[in-house]
Amino acid sequence: MIRQCVLAVGLFSVLCSGCSHPGTLIGRPSKAFSSPGPISVYFNHRREGRYQSPFTGQWRDGDNLEALLLNEINEAKQEILIAVQELSRPTIAKALVTAQQRQVDVRVVLENNYSQPWSQQLASHLPKHQRQRWEQLNALADDNKDGITSADEAYKGDAIAILNRHRIPWIDDTEDGSRGSGLMHHKFVVIDQHVVITGSANFTASGLHGDANAPNTRGNVNHLLRIESGDLATVFRTEFMQLWGDGPGGKKDSQFGLKKNSSGASVVDVGGNRVEVLFPPHRKRDANNGLEWLAAHLSRAQHTIDLALFVFSAQSLANILQEQVEDGVAIRLIADPGFASRSFSEVLDLLGVALPDHTCQLEANNQPFTTPLKGVGTPRLSRGDKLHHKFAVIDNKTVITGSFNWSPSAAHTNDETLLAIHSPQLAKHFTREMDRLWDNAELGITPHIQRKLDRQKIRCGDGVERD
Repeated sequence: MIRQCVLAVGLFSVLCSGCSHPGTLIGRPSKAFSSPGPISVYFNHRREGRYQSPFTGQWRDGDNLEALLLNEINEAKQEILIAVQELSRPTIAKALVTAQQRQVDVRVVLENNYSQPWSQQLASHLPKHQRQRWEQLNALADDNKDGITSADEAYKGDAIAILNRHRIPWIDDTEDGSRGSGLMHHKFVVIDQHVVITGSANFTASGLHGDANAPNTRGNVNHLLRIESGDLATVFRTEFMQLWGDGPGGKKDSQFGLKKNSSGASVVDVGGNRVEVLFPPHRKRDANNGLEWLAAHLSRAQHTIDLALFVFSAQSLANILQEQVEDGVAIRLIADPGFASRSFSEVLDLLGVALPDHTCQLEANNQPFTTPLKGVGTPRLSRGDKLHHKFAVIDNKTVITGSFNWSPSAAHTNDETLLAIHSPQLAKHFTREMDRLWDNAELGITPHIQRKLDRQKIRCGDGVERD
C-alpha cells in the first residue's frame, strides 16, 4: 500500500469574484492516515508520492498508476476483464499477453474511436485530433530517440496491434451492429472476480505520465481506486458481460448505450463502507439517470461540497448548487481550464457570467448565479495536461467518483461508471487532493476567461438564448 499523508485543512480563504487570485490554504501540518480497509486510492500528481517517469527518467511527484495496473495484471490467476475508453500503453498490452499465456482469461472492451492500430493508419488522412494522437504515439514508439520510428519500433509500440497479434479477445461499441454508442467511456478492470480498479484515468501516456517529447507535462490529473470486494466485482462483471455479449464476431448481442439494460444503483458493503454503483446511460425520463442520482446526493449536503471536474455542463446540477449555497453550504469547485471557459460550461454560471457560443447563442435555460460563487478556480497545469478528475466530496464523508463527466451526454448517451463511497476515511484522501489543487489555483474569472468574455461581448452583445 502506498504511503498516505494528508493536509488537515480547517479553513480555505474566500477571495473576491470577478478577478483572479491564487488559492490559499490555512491548515495544520501534514499527518499520516490510512486507507479504509479494502479501498485504496492513488493520485498521479499528489505531493506525497514519488516515482521515476518511464519517459524522462526523472523522479516526479505522484503515484505510478501504470505500475498499479501492471501489478494487478501480473498477479491475476484466472480472469482479467477491462473496459476502458482508450488503451494505448504497449506495456499494458504486453502484460495482458503474458497473462493469457499463463492461461488467464483476458477480455477487453474499447471505444471504437480508439480501437484501430495507430501504426496501420496514415497520419495525413486523420483529422487534427487523431493526427496529434498519432504523432504522440509514434514519438513514444521511437525507442532509440533518433527521430525515426522504424517498422520494428512501431510493431512493438502499438498496443492494439499487440493485442491483435496475440489474439487477445476484444470488442468495441460497434459490436452491437451499430456505428458505436455515444462513447464507451468506462475505465475499469475486474481481476479474478475479486478486485476492481476504476477511476478517471485512461490507459494512455497522457492519462498516466505525460506527453511524448514534452518533458514538462506530468499527465492529465487523474486517480484510480483499488477495491477488494467479491460483491463489488460481481456488480462490475455483470456490467462487463452486458457489453461483451457472446464476444467478437458473434450474434451482435452486445449491449451498449441505451440498448443496455441500465437499472438503478446497486448497493454493496465493502469492509463496512456503503458503496453505490450506477452504470449510465439512461433515458431522460428514467428517474435513475446519472444527473438525477447526482442531484439527490448534492441535495443531501449539510455543510460542504468539494468538486474537481473535467467537464461540468449540466444546468440542473448548477441549479442544485445554487440552492445549496442559499442554504449555507460551502462549495469549492476546481475545473479544467480548457472546459471551464466554454460557452456550455456551468463553471461560468457559478462565476455569474454567460458566454455566447460561436453563433452568438446562449445555453437554453441558462441561469448564471446572481451572486457569483467565490470558491471557483482552475488549476495551474503544464501546457498539454488536463484536470481529468470527476469527483465530489460531500460533508467530508461521501466521495462521488468514476468515469462520469457531469454532462447530459454522460447521463443519456455514454457507457459510464458512477460510484458513491460513504467513507470519511476515504474522503480525507480526496480532500487532500482537492486542497493540493486549490493551493495552486486561479480563483474567479481568470484573464483567459475575461478575454473570451470581452471578445464575445464585442461580437455578440449579450447574445440570444436558444429556444
